Amino acid sequence: MRWPDPLSAIGRAARLMVGMPDYDVYAAHRRAHHPGEPVMSRREFHRERTERRYGGGPDRIGRCC
Repeated sequence: MRWPDPLSAIGRAARLMVGMPDYDVYAAHRRAHHPGEPVMSRREFHRERTERRYGGGPDRIGRCC
């Protein structure tokens, strides 16, 4: 098993603490467990995760709380 370098691990942990999953982990999972199915681009992934967390779409209410 190959251990990640400390800076990458710290960055990954920081992103998870603020609720932003890691794209590279997502892409590796999709390729390994769902071959033949499409993998979202990095931009699509972040947009989808942000909308899932904060809401999105035409019926979205524009407010902070």
